Amino acid sequence: MNIRLLFFVLFSVVAFAQENDFPTAKVNSIINDIQLPKITSYQINVAKLGAKGDSVSNSKPFFDKAMALCKKNNGGTIVVPKGVYFLKGPIHFVSNVNLKIEKGAKIKFSDTPEDYLPMVLTSWEGTMLYNYSPLIYAYDCTNIALTGEGTIDGEGGKTWKSFKAQEGKGKELSREMNHNGVSLKDRKFGTGYFLRPQMIQFFNCKNILVENIRIENSPFWCLHLLKSESITIRGISYKSLNYNNDGIDPEYAKNVLIENVTFNNGDDNVAIKAGRDHEGRANAATPSENIIIRNCNFKGLHGVVIGSEMSAGVKNVFVENCKTVGYLKRGIYLKTNADRGGFIKNIFVRNIQLDEVEDCLYITANYHGEGKGYQSEISNVSFSDISCNKASASGIVIQGFADKKIKNISLNNIEIKRAKNAISSTNAENVLMNEVFIGEKATVPSAAK
Repeated sequence: MNIRLLFFVLFSVVAFAQENDFPTAKVNSIINDIQLPKITSYQINVAKLGAKGDSVSNSKPFFDKAMALCKKNNGGTIVVPKGVYFLKGPIHFVSNVNLKIEKGAKIKFSDTPEDYLPMVLTSWEGTMLYNYSPLIYAYDCTNIALTGEGTIDGEGGKTWKSFKAQEGKGKELSREMNHNGVSLKDRKFGTGYFLRPQMIQFFNCKNILVENIRIENSPFWCLHLLKSESITIRGISYKSLNYNNDGIDPEYAKNVLIENVTFNNGDDNVAIKAGRDHEGRANAATPSENIIIRNCNFKGLHGVVIGSEMSAGVKNVFVENCKTVGYLKRGIYLKTNADRGGFIKNIFVRNIQLDEVEDCLYITANYHGEGKGYQSEISNVSFSDISCNKASASGIVIQGFADKKIKNISLNNIEIKRAKNAISSTNAENVLMNEVFIGEKATVPSAAK
């Protein structure tokens, strides 16, 4: 190695070591750019329009009427008072509206699939298509909010749950259409394809607030933030334990604050995505970026996941001051494979308290060993101040490819009290470790006898 190249390598290592501290100024800058929705003073109470909170009568016509009145008045707040409101079909937002579900109120959705037709433009596991409407759906809206201390029940544990075993045909067809570039107008699913709808989806929206509500029993992903930006999610709670009940899925999303959330999900708590395979790579101009996750309580399958659908790229993710309640399969999980392409970079995680997990910190570029031709770039990932009581499998896993190594990983002040396997690192370079303890801490060496 010549002197110039050696200097460059040493300079790069030192620069990375200096920059891997948690970038608080960057976080503050992102928060300053996030705008809360501006809602006019107009209010309408669904009960006064005729909705009956008796859990039996169909209240959808009255919710639709309230939304239409808000549109006529250039926005406003739709108040849902105490009671159980049964809806045979979805709520479709218009701009400048706050749907306020008051304490003691519950919106309970039908689980009859035909109630969610006609189909709408949506996305399913990273592929754009037409499908059943999400239960709460906003498309191309600005200034929208979902607030209050009430509950949204997706009734996902019966009919929708049965779709899981029948979704294979629809899933595979959607992926073929993705890979073959089939025109969007020809991607029609719905009846006969068994692709479950998301519970709440904000699609191509801006200035969003979801605050203090409770989400239960979703058919599929709970809260999907699709091609949207300037988003605040805070103070919400979950009890949603069906198949694929991710808590929050930002996808092609920008400037997102997720804070003070209490998760209890049947799948990932937060899963950051950015499209799948060919379609995702074609959207490289809209990666998921500038996402802050803080002061949350994790419970479910995984705490924070990036991928595996991330082909447009994910960057600038900041996770801090979070803890678990009970078991997680994995704490922080970065996953992609050789079908995806794209990148995962500039990920900062600090002050995380985990109890018992299968794996504590897991980074893999070879998820499920699938794919070829489109290896992802994974670089600039910083973990600091992480504690874990027990990892039943591995403490730290890093898996790159020989010809596409994972680069610039910083591990600082990590303590995993028990682990079957401590560290497994393959095809990675510039992995910096400081104050890392897995198992019992070593003390001074014993003397020879």
